[in-house]
Amino acid sequence: MIAQEPFRDPRLLDALFAAIRSEAALLGRRSSFMEVCGTHTHAIAEAGLRRRLAPQVRLISGPGCPVCVTPVEYLDRAIALGRLPGVRLATFGDLFRVPSSRGSLETAAAEGLRVEVVYSPRDALALASAHPEERVVFLAVGFETTAPAIAATLAEADRLGMRNFYVLSGHKVVPPPLRLLASDPGLALDGLLLPGHVSVLTGWGIFEFLATEFGLPSAVVGFTPADILLGVLELVRQRRKGEARVTNLYGRAVRREENAEARRLMGRYFTPVDSEWRGMGVIPESGLALRPEWAERDAGLWPVTVPEPMEPAGCRCGEVLKGAISPPECPLFAAACDPDSPVGACMVSSEGTCAAWYRHERYRGEAAP
Repeated sequence: MIAQEPFRDPRLLDALFAAIRSEAALLGRRSSFMEVCGTHTHAIAEAGLRRRLAPQVRLISGPGCPVCVTPVEYLDRAIALGRLPGVRLATFGDLFRVPSSRGSLETAAAEGLRVEVVYSPRDALALASAHPEERVVFLAVGFETTAPAIAATLAEADRLGMRNFYVLSGHKVVPPPLRLLASDPGLALDGLLLPGHVSVLTGWGIFEFLATEFGLPSAVVGFTPADILLGVLELVRQRRKGEARVTNLYGRAVRREENAEARRLMGRYFTPVDSEWRGMGVIPESGLALRPEWAERDAGLWPVTVPEPMEPAGCRCGEVLKGAISPPECPLFAAACDPDSPVGACMVSSEGTCAAWYRHERYRGEAAP
């Protein structure tokens, strides 16, 4: 295990805050840096980093929570599949309470939908083994970090000859939405903190377009407060010097090259497709679908009637995911919407921006940036 304690030393944090303040004082204007990892969002809020940064530095949260970016239509389809005779759904816990157009998996389960919360895709495979008379559909939601595990589970299902295991793929990949956000003049981003988990699989080289095409300073960082502050300091320094490059500050886990074995496994089962993201619409080649040769495993091909997608009334989760607003700017935040009774997806998952702000930011007297 990689030791994390040195990266939590208060003296180190104080020194990093001081260095950021010193460098930021030389910036010509306030700079907006976006993190695009739900774990980073949670770590920033939990450690109270935002309130101690220099006033010239603004941290905003992007689409780093895979459950949050999953569109309503996916949940609608999942519930419709679960209502077919002889079908049982398996899902990660975060997805269980995400609102669909007509409730959630949780409310549908209370009405008799057969759905099980599992901790890994292999648990879903075990569920299929325990119920050979049923078709078990795993709700496969996640970024590049989870897709190899799903592919490995599909390979195991084939090896075991289990014909009753299926997947509804809602997988997303990170680079395409970053291209969309980088080109959005309304956001006017000045730099990005890139996701460490994803970069372990993809390699950091996949993000070089941010610097070469958009002139955006970028840094791959780990997940401790010091990791994140080192990333912010790097972005401030690049901005001050007029530079733009991708810097890997998570060298203890990330390399420039991709994980070739994970990529091979993903490529065997998945192919890039255009995919809808909550709040951002359909983004070209930003999703992963099962390849045609694995159609017999693809529950997304089953004919079901899906209602017209409807976002929860008043919810501004889509704008939060784009970094267009912060959670307190949504009128439902901490009023009609909280972790016990979430209205929007951003309040459900522990990686969601609204959930992170609710748990850690709202008592600190921080104004919406």
